[in-house]
Amino acid sequence: MSASQSVFQRILDPANRADPYRLYHELREVPVRREADGTYVVSTYREIVELLHDPRVSSDRRNLARPSGADALADAMPALAFIGLDPPEHDRLRRLAMRHFGPPHTPYRVESLLPEMSAMVTGLVDGLAGRHRADIVDDVAYPLPVTVICRLLGVPREDEPRFHAWADAIVETLGPGEEDRAERERARLETTLHLRDYLQELVAAHRRDPGDDLLSGLATYEGPDGAMAPADVVATAGLLLIAGHETTVNLIANGMLTLLRHPDLLKRLRGEPDLVVRFVEELLRYEPPVQFLPQRVALADIELAGTTITAGSPVVLALASGSRDPAHIPDPDVFDPDRPYTEHLGFGGGVHYCFGAPLARLEAQLALRELAARLRAPRLVADPPPYRPSATLRGPRHLLVDYDGVDPASP
Repeated sequence: MSASQSVFQRILDPANRADPYRLYHELREVPVRREADGTYVVSTYREIVELLHDPRVSSDRRNLARPSGADALADAMPALAFIGLDPPEHDRLRRLAMRHFGPPHTPYRVESLLPEMSAMVTGLVDGLAGRHRADIVDDVAYPLPVTVICRLLGVPREDEPRFHAWADAIVETLGPGEEDRAERERARLETTLHLRDYLQELVAAHRRDPGDDLLSGLATYEGPDGAMAPADVVATAGLLLIAGHETTVNLIANGMLTLLRHPDLLKRLRGEPDLVVRFVEELLRYEPPVQFLPQRVALADIELAGTTITAGSPVVLALASGSRDPAHIPDPDVFDPDRPYTEHLGFGGGVHYCFGAPLARLEAQLALRELAARLRAPRLVADPPPYRPSATLRGPRHLLVDYDGVDPASP
């Protein structure tokens, strides 16, 4: 590690992936920091929330004063769906997507998946029986969300392994560092193009023969907001696969790791299964799967915490730091699901508040409740576990757990 590294660069360093939180303490000493490359890093709760609701902060990286050549993913997945756009076009596309995903037009889409998701979780934990070691990531956290997303979109079951591989390959190329940047960008672009080509064919098939799935709704609906262009349907489907799948994997893995580090809570959850709702909410504050929102641009000079963020500059919002800001919440480094107040930035905020939050919450609740209830005497094989390379989508790459057996599923 170079002595000249800034605290933000040290947070990005893979050597600190297992525990970035001690560095967030240092980062928050200056709420708005300017990095050597001109990026502004915002690390305190109040200032992050202010920018999440400030129309002078853009999510469209085309507004950068000095655009980089590293937006291969944006070229491969047009417009990066609505997360890479600003109002009013962002709002129009988000309304069209939400019409087929949740309230008010499709209020029971996620709820209707509950029986099937419960059966999936039960089956995955059943698969751990007869063994005494499992990788919670590969055996439970990874297969659950990719299967759910595929069911939701209307992807044929035989194609699910391809989706799993694409999501994994794209996220594995998002790590920090310069030494292999060109190769990682090439691999990401190649994988994303394969995903785009597949989705284009799938969207065309659903347009010809629509069903009751989300992809059919996106491809065929036309109303007051018009219709989604085919490229936007593909981008939205890709967003749901990559963003929705990977964040939920990390949420489940971070949750199981937290339970194993707090055996009193593990025992309590086993006896009080309804505790899982508060547990997951505190988890989103304490060990969030998304640590940063890096895709913001200042459209004008912005005065914030005694610093001027200059127009055209990139802005990084350190969500995980904000959720542990002691000026916002007492004893932020203590995991406490009984907190009376658990306001957090785990799903972002403002107009870009996480589209899939209800689904992610439910998947994590189901998986963690089942694991806590059925694994007998689970214990970590290695602490800390190995982590994925990405500092933004942070979670264990593997989470090996030894246990004495698997109890039968509740009837």
